[in-house]
Amino acid sequence: MKRVYIDTLDQHYDEEVTVAGFVENVRDLQWVQFIVLRDTTGKVQITIEKSEEANKDMVELVANLTNESTITVTGKVVEAPKVKMGGKELIPSNITVTSTSAATELPINIKDHDASLLDARLDYRWLDLRNPYNSNIFKVQSKLVEAMREFLYQRNFVEIHTPKLIGAASESGSEVFEVKYFDRLAYLAQSPQFYKQMAMSAGMDRIFEVGPVFRAENSNTNRHATEFTGFDIEFSFIDSYLEVMELEEELLTYALEKVKASYGDMIQEVYGQEVVVPTGKFPRISLSKLYQELEQRYGYQVSDDAKVDLTTEAEKLSYQYAMDVYGSEFIFVTDFPKDKRAFYHMRKEDVPQGYDLIWRGVEITTGAQREHRYEELKKQAEEKGLDQDVQFYLEFFKYGCPPHGGFGLGVDRLTMLLLGIPTIKEGQFLFRGPNRLNP
Repeated sequence: MKRVYIDTLDQHYDEEVTVAGFVENVRDLQWVQFIVLRDTTGKVQITIEKSEEANKDMVELVANLTNESTITVTGKVVEAPKVKMGGKELIPSNITVTSTSAATELPINIKDHDASLLDARLDYRWLDLRNPYNSNIFKVQSKLVEAMREFLYQRNFVEIHTPKLIGAASESGSEVFEVKYFDRLAYLAQSPQFYKQMAMSAGMDRIFEVGPVFRAENSNTNRHATEFTGFDIEFSFIDSYLEVMELEEELLTYALEKVKASYGDMIQEVYGQEVVVPTGKFPRISLSKLYQELEQRYGYQVSDDAKVDLTTEAEKLSYQYAMDVYGSEFIFVTDFPKDKRAFYHMRKEDVPQGYDLIWRGVEITTGAQREHRYEELKKQAEEKGLDQDVQFYLEFFKYGCPPHGGFGLGVDRLTMLLLGIPTIKEGQFLFRGPNRLNP
């Protein structure tokens, strides 16, 4: 089918074109019929004059047309200043019904994106996504991922695809899904971390991956999911984790600039969020210093036991602190205790060489320089009781491996924060959580 999209009809005045989409509304009046047709780019009014003999078959067809059926329409694009949908309409010469909506009333109101109805909406996600408010989320997400990929390709990164079925529980040995794998157990990967580092040992230098990540966490917050899309990066021959931080701030600045150029106005209009492109380096602060600042500035107090990691409230307040002091939506937090970091993080003077990155009050990244020296890595795995579980991984470092580091981003969480939508459930095409495995 040679069709044009509705948002390009301004380029085709007085031409005959073919459009296709969903019937959003039909008005059958005494002398005229109107169809509002919706495709992925917008809406157009189709006008059929009943008095014209040539329209007889179309008039009968439209009289029996149900909302959300799909049609293909061939006709002439004409200017119509009084029509609210862009001051134009389509005068059809032919309408073909390509599918019929079997119900006169849908199980959900697709024009409503009320958060209180979210569970019902997710049950019928394929209908929910017909609402442009929801489908536009994924246009923005696509541009975000495209821009991050573009940034890395320009810097000689190679995209790889690592297995998600693995023979040993990754990273911590906990919070993994078990899968029956013929006569034994396998696990769904928590991250591509081990295989990213294998690529470093293989001499690939600079790699990234965009793919599914699985976490068997019984967590029901607005920002957690049991399956999400991860954007993971690893690169070699670094001197410090500061280089990892620098790459990430450059990556996010580049991506936000591209998103703003393509969708900034729409995001402001539809979601009420400004896409703020960073103008300099992200501020950096140690974990202990951050807690001091939060107490002095905002009266936020927690026990010493809680200060070994970022509490949810501390994350939120760190955004206020970053904005108040630096005018930045981002802030790096460093110097976490080793008990709260993965065994493969490099340590100097027993301090893990890594960071968390907070954006708009939510953690979006844990990044680090990795421990690449076999004996040190083995010792740190033993310290956490993981040396037997990660024996296959330790093999990657026996025969030389360059110093390296990296980080991971959750694409769905980034989307949620970028658009200011209330829950990650709406930032995923299909949400997976402890209580949702369908559709």
